Amino acid sequence: MNQKEALKILDLLEKQYSHPHIALHFHKPLELLVATILSAQSTDAQINKTTPALFKKYKTAKDYAEADVEEFQKEIYSSGFYKSKAKNIIAAAKRIVSDFGGEVPDTMDELTRLPGVARKTANIVLANAFGKVVGIAVDTHVARLSQRLGFSKNKDPNKIEQDLLELIPKERWYEINHLLIGHGRAVCNAKKPKCPSCVLRELCPSAPHFLEEHYS
Repeated sequence: MNQKEALKILDLLEKQYSHPHIALHFHKPLELLVATILSAQSTDAQINKTTPALFKKYKTAKDYAEADVEEFQKEIYSSGFYKSKAKNIIAAAKRIVSDFGGEVPDTMDELTRLPGVARKTANIVLANAFGKVVGIAVDTHVARLSQRLGFSKNKDPNKIEQDLLELIPKERWYEINHLLIGHGRAVCNAKKPKCPSCVLRELCPSAPHFLEEHYS
């Protein structure tokens, strides 16, 4: 896949999913950080049901840092993997209080020093809360579509991100994340992609395989 072909794909997706934006609801960096950690192995829709009460109760990093672990686990139970998420959020909040004066840091190096925060989460927070696009967040949708579309042959999220950074011009790093997520949810799902109705059908190297497997 060369850059010209990749950009043609992005142009088609942009027409299909106009005004791409993050689905998680938040009003400040701390809320987005918490929501993003909670969203792992869950859906944005489910997290958006969980966070209103959470954000009303916990307004600062200090509030999270001082949270009762067992009570907090109950409050985020519906997000799944609630024990590890509670541990990471509380530990991250303590680090934010101790090392960053209670404010969520705004650099990749500092964010990835927080417990439970890898590049994907850091990229989401930086781009959507601070307007700093320094990479591409690779979640399950982005990883799956990057492989199917021929953007990357790797499976490791960090290697996929590096492939995308080399292939896609920097001015389109922000949108590619949301476009691939949108298309992954609506059409190119994990089990049975809807290839017959896909706008990328003629450009996607994986389409012939899935058409034969599911629609022949």
